[in-house]
This record gives sequence, structure tokens and C-alpha cells, in this order.
Amino acid sequence: MAGHSQFANIMHRKGRQDAKRAKMFNKLVREIMVAAKQGQPDPAFNPRLRSAIAAAKAQSVPRDRIERAIKPSDAENKQYDELRFEGFGPGRVAIIVEALTDNRNRTAPEMRTLFSKSGGTLGEQGSVGFMFQRVGQILYPLSVGSADAVLEAAIEAGAQDASADETQHIIITAPDDLGAVSAALEAKFGDPSESKLIYQPTTTTALDLEGARSLMAFLEALEDHDDVQNVYGNYEIPDDVAAQLGE
Repeated sequence: MAGHSQFANIMHRKGRQDAKRAKMFNKLVREIMVAAKQGQPDPAFNPRLRSAIAAAKAQSVPRDRIERAIKPSDAENKQYDELRFEGFGPGRVAIIVEALTDNRNRTAPEMRTLFSKSGGTLGEQGSVGFMFQRVGQILYPLSVGSADAVLEAAIEAGAQDASADETQHIIITAPDDLGAVSAALEAKFGDPSESKLIYQPTTTTALDLEGARSLMAFLEALEDHDDVQNVYGNYEIPDDVAAQLGE
């Protein structure tokens, strides 16, 4: 009986993982569709499309899905609106949500409900935006080179900063320099795992264990929403709290 239960639990987890993977694929493909519509369908002349394709390839989205997204059929050719939501989540953490939706009348109230259920509040555009700055971010796996080598290449390419964490190199650029810096680094290191504009917090809010758990649940709910593409927050989780979260 225990063996059967273990197998059932494994299959249940696999089902959740497969569902999350499918949802992630859909979001990556949606970004490709919007990028291709807004600019030329040739990634060589469309930085946003080039970045979207690179992100999809990094997550192993099948090539045929990428190609269909660039030139969708009439049946697949939906119109998506880009929306931004701002507000406060648990612990008064400032949150910015970027969404792509084919029905803004559905997405907006659903965002309001998610914020409200978390104990937060959804505000007007600009209500928390001043706590962030718009920057370009380029990500590479650690395998492309040492931190010093990537930093040197990034500075030569015109980046503002470069650092590394446990899993990747993180290069930051001015918004207008993202395309040029990304192209220079691609020539040296190949396609990045991500290259896009992000909202970087200028101030942070430290969380205790309860606040961190509530925020993680809220962020997971946001990420799970079909229309949500990116979520940014100005939270900081101290090392001792992070250790307790991982227990």
C-alpha cells in the first residue's frame, strides 16, 4: 500500500510539473507572438523577438511551436494587450505585474482578487512604480565563463554591471543599451538564457518568516495565472529567514 501511495504521489507531482511546464511554454510562445507582431518577424531586426526566442529555446520549447508563434495561422492569430498592474502584497511589498491578455475585462478583476486574497491592495499605475527603475537584464549560465571574464566582456560591451549568483551570470544595462550589449555578448558567449527589460527595485522591504511565507504563496498564485508574464517585487529575505523557508 505504501508503495502504491508513493507511486501515486510521484505521478501527482509529475502531473503538476507537466502542467507548469505547459503553462510556461504557453507564456513564452505568447511573448514571441506579441514581439513578432510589434516589429519585424525577423529576429535579426527585432531585439524583443530575438530575446523571446532565446528564452523559449533556453526552456526547450519545440522549434515548430516557436516557428508557428512567429507566423501564426489565422486560427492562432489572437490579439493580445500588454497590461501592467501595481500594488502592495503581503508585508507591504511593492509589486509590479506584467500581463499579456486577450481579454482585459477578465484579467483586471482577477488581478484585483489575487491581491485582495493575499491581504494586499491593487493600486493605480504609478502607485509603486517610483520604487523601481527600468533596466536591461541579460542572463547567462555559469558555464559560459568565469565571473571575471563575463564582467570584463560586459563592461567592454557597454553594460552597467555584472555579477553572478549560484546559478547564473547577471548583466545589467541601461534600457537603451540592452540591444547593443546583448548583441556584443552573443557574439562572444552565444545566446543568453534571457535578455529583456525588467523593473529593478531601488529600495527593499525586509520580511520575517511569516511575511516571507505569505509573499511566496502570493507570488506563486500570480505566476500561476495564465495571463501573467513577469512579476517584480521589492522584497528582501534575510539569510536566517531563507534558511527557515528551506527547512
